Amino acid sequence: MKLFQAYLHLLLFLSLTTTSIAIPKYAKPECSDRCGSVTIPYPFGIGERCSVNPWYTIDCKNNTTPYLFKLNNLEVLGVNLSNLTVTVNTPRVSYCQKPVWNSSEIMGVHLDGSPFVFSRSGNTFVFEGCGNAIMMTDNGSVLTGCSTTCRNDTPIERHNCFGISCCQTTIPGHLMSYSVSLTSQETQGENGGCGSSAALVDKTSYDEERFSVRDAPSIPVSLVWTLTLKDTDHVTCCHNRTIIQRKVVLFNDTALDTWICYQPSVADNPYLEDGCEDSDCRNCTNGGGYCNYDYIYDVDGALFSQSFTCVPGEKPNQSKPTSSLGVTVGISISMTAFLVTITIYASYKLIKKTITRRRRKSVFKRINGGLLLKQQEEVDPSLVDKTLLFTSRELAKATDNFNENRILGRGGQGTVYKGMLTNGRIVAVKKSKLLDESQLEEFINEVVILSQVNHRNVVKLLGCCLETEVPLLVSEYILNGTLYDRIHDQSHEFPLSLNMRLQIATDVAHALAYLHTSTSIPIYHRDIKTTNILLDEKYRAKVSDFGTSRFVSIDQTHLTTLVKGTLGYLDPEYFQSSQITEKSDVYSFGVVLVELLTGERPISQTRFGENRSLATHFMLAMEEGRVMSILDAMVVKEGTMDELMIVANLAMRCLNLNGRYRPTMKEVAIELESIRTSHIPTTIQTNTSPMVYGEELSILTYGESSSTFLSCNDIISQ
Repeated sequence: MKLFQAYLHLLLFLSLTTTSIAIPKYAKPECSDRCGSVTIPYPFGIGERCSVNPWYTIDCKNNTTPYLFKLNNLEVLGVNLSNLTVTVNTPRVSYCQKPVWNSSEIMGVHLDGSPFVFSRSGNTFVFEGCGNAIMMTDNGSVLTGCSTTCRNDTPIERHNCFGISCCQTTIPGHLMSYSVSLTSQETQGENGGCGSSAALVDKTSYDEERFSVRDAPSIPVSLVWTLTLKDTDHVTCCHNRTIIQRKVVLFNDTALDTWICYQPSVADNPYLEDGCEDSDCRNCTNGGGYCNYDYIYDVDGALFSQSFTCVPGEKPNQSKPTSSLGVTVGISISMTAFLVTITIYASYKLIKKTITRRRRKSVFKRINGGLLLKQQEEVDPSLVDKTLLFTSRELAKATDNFNENRILGRGGQGTVYKGMLTNGRIVAVKKSKLLDESQLEEFINEVVILSQVNHRNVVKLLGCCLETEVPLLVSEYILNGTLYDRIHDQSHEFPLSLNMRLQIATDVAHALAYLHTSTSIPIYHRDIKTTNILLDEKYRAKVSDFGTSRFVSIDQTHLTTLVKGTLGYLDPEYFQSSQITEKSDVYSFGVVLVELLTGERPISQTRFGENRSLATHFMLAMEEGRVMSILDAMVVKEGTMDELMIVANLAMRCLNLNGRYRPTMKEVAIELESIRTSHIPTTIQTNTSPMVYGEELSILTYGESSSTFLSCNDIISQ
């Protein structure tokens, strides 16, 4: 008997191994899957009939070179189905062509409205030359950047691209577009300062080929491609696998939905019904057996992987001819199955509830930093013992399931919604961006910092929620929005008076002085700007958004960190050295003070050259004795020249390029308090004729530095 069973197993094995194995297909029927040396797998296709939609149509010119027809005819170097990326060639842009450019536009990569985004993990930002390179968003926020130093006749070491004539860095997220600002320090040689180049480069191409960004005629870039729900009508996953929904998270806090087929091996094309190798499962069914599938799901409930076991014989539920005895047995089995089904369903509901509870705990601990919060609590319980943990159900109800109509504003760290708790209290709920492991510290950092801060000019934290896919912060609701909107929105019924502006500046100064000197551990905010200053019902200022803030030990004079901040407010000294001090907040406050005095934006779209930066524009006006001409009309109308010059001088001291010569925030707060209390509101027009400005400049003392870096203002001016 055992010999007979072994014989049957041998026959089954031979039938499985001798069954013909189908070769996997990469393109749709009657479509070519190669253009020159490049494989073109579906959903891409050579010709419209062969692609999933026109964006994926490939034009194979001269049967040798593939181009993406709708993406400005960019040359395709390769398609990766595992990483969902397509590598394309883009033109090289040098410093000579344009020192500040919208890189997406000049390079011919128009991604708006397309299913493509610049890949975060597939690209690296490379700068070759001498000077600084900054990657920015369209609104001027700094994404990343790096600096190089050069000596005479120093060659570029492409295998050691770490700051000597060459530097590279990662980008913080997927991007639809970006801009680059270059500051070249090359003044001699045959290039005459025209050799600097910066670009996003495909990591694989850069690592393998080691080509020069400044010499190559074109630059390979990696783009992530996405499929919409409509596209899935034209996709049948191989082996009838279920198509899976995924999210591609962009830097600007939006997430694109995409749909993918699970890929069993690198050599397969899972987006075609016959795109995978003839699997053991198909051989198993051809041999008279059936496949028993096992599915593995990730923490979000999406399919992560699947496997199967080949079971010889027919499936148990396959029908066979039955006798009357079989009918009786079948009815009995059906009744038993019905009772078992009810039991299984009840067990399923109980298990699902348990899994959901465990998943929330897992999300709390692993994804949203619950363990990190508990670690902070163990270090110093006083930091987080006042933090209330809200449930996801409470906050969903408070914000009407995060309705778009409840949005108060969007920022670099997330979106803020207006909500009402069950006790009737109005709150602001900040829904953070989808975070990776490196960003968890920022969120927990904001929770811990706001938990220990108790000041009338700092937004009060009420609690947080760590159960959801993205973490949530709950804070007090501030009625009158941001200072930025109040200054620059002309639709308000009445403008801010000089007295109100002085009061707001004094409030912010007191808040920063408190953070720097009065908390148990000094706190540096690192992103002071008018969009992070809120106004309550009495137009008193409250500082918010502590996601990038840092604790600093009392015995530390500075802290070396990754540069973070907003262009226009960023301390040039901090940008060059990456060393954050309390004086960096003083510089940013100086820009806010100038913004209050002039009513101008920190980065102007109408001024050009060095005047584009408000800080530089103001300092030049002070040096040339024409500062009264750039002040806001309401400020000039209500203040005396002496008062305004005192405030302007204070702003100049805050903007000193050498941090050692800036005042402390405590000194600034005392001086502003004195100016505000001595100011008598008036509507009498004061003399606005230009003033010769000379002796006051002696207050502004510039220290010497041996650094080869340029300031942020210098970058803008060039």
